[in-house]
Amino acid sequence: MESGHSAYETTGQSTLSSPPPSPSSLFHNEHGLRAGWRLLVYLLLVLGGGVVIMLGLRLFLTPKRGVPTAVILLLQEVVGFALVYGAAVVMSRLERCPVGAYGLPMSEALGSKFWLGFLFGLLECSLLIGLIAAFGGYSFGSLALHGSEMVQWGSFHLLLFFFVGLFEEFLFRGYMQYTLAEGIGFWPAAILLSVLFGGLHLGNPGEGWMGAAGVVMVAIFFCFTLKRTGNLWYAVGLHASFDWGETYLYSVPNSGTTLPGSLSHAALHGPTWLTGGTVGPEGSVFCFLTMGLQFLVVLWLFPKDPASTQSQNWVTPGNA
Repeated sequence: MESGHSAYETTGQSTLSSPPPSPSSLFHNEHGLRAGWRLLVYLLLVLGGGVVIMLGLRLFLTPKRGVPTAVILLLQEVVGFALVYGAAVVMSRLERCPVGAYGLPMSEALGSKFWLGFLFGLLECSLLIGLIAAFGGYSFGSLALHGSEMVQWGSFHLLLFFFVGLFEEFLFRGYMQYTLAEGIGFWPAAILLSVLFGGLHLGNPGEGWMGAAGVVMVAIFFCFTLKRTGNLWYAVGLHASFDWGETYLYSVPNSGTTLPGSLSHAALHGPTWLTGGTVGPEGSVFCFLTMGLQFLVVLWLFPKDPASTQSQNWVTPGNA
């Protein structure tokens, strides 16, 4: 089990070589290999591992066209998280840094921060749907599931979105955020990766520019929780419960995507500014309101920045 220290509580320097060369080197500075090169090594590990996994799967499985099954979707998220986290484990050995410093300390796994995030993610989703419904843009409809199906599909979606939260949060706000922040500063790195996160969502079926803008704001908020709480567990919990609320509980599109096993035959109706249209509630104007409230909640729950009284290697830009 790795250390519980986060990227915002770590003062040790990362290095891929010992002793480090001259600070004027193209590849190294006084702390070792520059952050940009380490990020490149990490991305190559992720891409290389992905290619190996895809080739391996093709040897044993025949690819099927069409919409992936629910089980395949879950496996994709599990494998995706294992890939990005596994590459970070390799980097932690090379850098002589605890892997927990990259945002997911196992000592806090499913701890109080996770459950606080889970609670407020579900509350935000409920408030967002409630506001849309108050203006006539949402109806729950009749139940699509009955009896044990409710428990089975509800549990499945919880597991699915737990791994969605782990994968997406660690991919964009784990090792990459930690390392890029060392090179250019925390918030420049957060904004850059958040814009990338939102841009990639444009590839989702039914996604639009308004929805992508909402995703960028959500990503910046998750970075804010990372800075305030010291790790990603609050963000993972919130991410998982919000997606679960949209997809299963309230049965609406989630970032332009609909999945099997929703609780009801719910419907969004009315102008796109209200409902988000094919994007779902994330594209609603009310999403910006509820997300603004989330910033206030985190300020209330975590009034002190764990980095405010410490000197970290990511604070000072110029190491990229």
